[in-house]
Amino acid sequence: MSGRKETVLDLAKFVDKGVQVKLTGGRQVTGTLKGYDQLLNLVLDEAVEFLRGLPLLKSHIRRELTMQKSYRFSADADDPLKTTDQTRRLGLIVCRGTAVMLVSPTDGTDEIANPFVQPDGA
Repeated sequence: MSGRKETVLDLAKFVDKGVQVKLTGGRQVTGTLKGYDQLLNLVLDEAVEFLRGLPLLKSHIRRELTMQKSYRFSADADDPLKTTDQTRRLGLIVCRGTAVMLVSPTDGTDEIANPFVQPDGA
């Protein structure tokens, strides 16, 4: 047995590679992992946040955006935490470790259809 302590989450293999990070509160960002520490604070470069639907906005902001019609959100009223196709570029950011819920590589992952959803006609 070696004297080196092995951790469950080894982020060293993700440094300088694309990662997707889910944070508490429903935020989701992707970017290139540039660094991390033992508290799971992450440094992401070229970070992009996936925006959530309109129902999460404060009512007065939602009213203004609706009146301006400059923003179009494809929000799901049943799931306000669902992300949309709209993104916001953040650049170089630090994700605080206490807010990190999930870290996964962006390479090698594809979205698939939910096999448990019944077709409308069934």
